[in-house]
Amino acid sequence: MNAILIVARKEFRDGLRNRWVLAITLVFAFLAIGLAYFGGSASGIVGFTSLATTIVSLASLAIFLIPLIALLLAYDSIVGEEEQGTLLLLLTYPLRRTELLTGKFIGHAAIMATSTVLGFGVAALLIGILSDELYDSELWQAFAFFILTATLLGWAFIAMAYVTSVVVSEKSRATGITLVIWFWFVLIFDLIMLGLLVISSGGGGGRWLPYLMLLNPTDIFRLANLSGFEATRNYTGLAQVTSETLTDPTILTFILVLWVIIPLLLAIWLFNHRRV
Repeated sequence: MNAILIVARKEFRDGLRNRWVLAITLVFAFLAIGLAYFGGSASGIVGFTSLATTIVSLASLAIFLIPLIALLLAYDSIVGEEEQGTLLLLLTYPLRRTELLTGKFIGHAAIMATSTVLGFGVAALLIGILSDELYDSELWQAFAFFILTATLLGWAFIAMAYVTSVVVSEKSRATGITLVIWFWFVLIFDLIMLGLLVISSGGGGGRWLPYLMLLNPTDIFRLANLSGFEATRNYTGLAQVTSETLTDPTILTFILVLWVIIPLLLAIWLFNHRRV
């Protein structure tokens, strides 16, 4: 356990030194504040809107940004060390491969969590003050849940990046696969879902099709935040979803946690069987 923490601390310090934490924090903060202030400009309203409206807008746009940042943060974690010639050196230390990869993951996960909490948290505090909703406990609960699920979404894509980094032998290939992963989960998957919805319109697809959304962590994140609380459910058409699985924030959070654990375990298994 001590070895894992040493590796994690090293990765987190590298993130601080390389300005990853600062950059991600600023991006999230500006995104939240910008959406809160200019979110109503299409209807001729400029100014800070409610936290509920901001959560809806953030949940729709964060699925594009968070996965991309997470993948860029960790896609070269293993293959990058190998190309630099430091992976062999690390493996000569009294450090198991499982400890090395787990420590690296924890370090990157800490970077993502710190940036998400600081970026969205500071923005939420400012929005709450300027929109006179500072003491609305339900909305603060919804925003805290948004930050939690945003962190888990980032961790899920960091774990996927580790799978990529372990499988490939060149950093350029890792970059290409990373882009494919981003396009698949953020764009292509939903287009396929839309096509299936159109094809099954009027048939029995309406009963099973929504459950396919659980195969995509970005859709789980969106469902959890748009239908998990009364404050945000009223703003979206997802209030029509009657399935308990697709509206229960606890179940959706658990499934999102599985999206973190399963790819991470796969990355550890592949790394332990990888020839270096």
